[in-house]
Amino acid sequence: MRTGWLLVALLPHCLNAEILCALGKDASSYKPAQDQRPTTDALRLAGSVNTALKAICADHCPQMALFRNTTVPNVVLVADSGQGKLVYSPQFFAAAYESFGDSGIVAILAHEVGHALDASMGAAWIKNSWSPELRADAWAGCVLARMDPRPSDLERGLTALSKYPAPAHPVWSQRLPVVRTGYMQCGGSASKFDKRK
Repeated sequence: MRTGWLLVALLPHCLNAEILCALGKDASSYKPAQDQRPTTDALRLAGSVNTALKAICADHCPQMALFRNTTVPNVVLVADSGQGKLVYSPQFFAAAYESFGDSGIVAILAHEVGHALDASMGAAWIKNSWSPELRADAWAGCVLARMDPRPSDLERGLTALSKYPAPAHPVWSQRLPVVRTGYMQCGGSASKFDKRK
């Protein structure tokens, strides 16, 4: 079933999967054969990210599958035979939801999708000197701007991003200005971003 950037399959059996981004540690525990259909709640949240993506990339949005898998420590973005997969741990999503609500899950999805946007389209405001993780953060800010969350929801989303970095991420104080750049470049309000509590 296609839902914009998401292509949900029944049972993928990937043998040569390459992890492009993993939030948290020890992504080597990921067993692709244990991928399962996402929950209805995860699909609903991914759908809201998808709506924001359409405002950014229209009909040229990257396609990827969404799966849940208990062997994933948090969330991973995987490339396999030219296909993208976003795989989440149901335990991680439950914990992130408990702390940050829907806003936290959406921001985490926006970061992961940011990697796919970075790989598939360019933007003049993305600096070549930024690492892949920073570029994904900038795209996450862009996606969040298109979603236009309430200031308190934006704060919860940003806090979730700060709490669950990839091992290659710099410290949050270096990431936040990059997220803000993406947010501003995609129509977000500076005053809303800066007064988000």
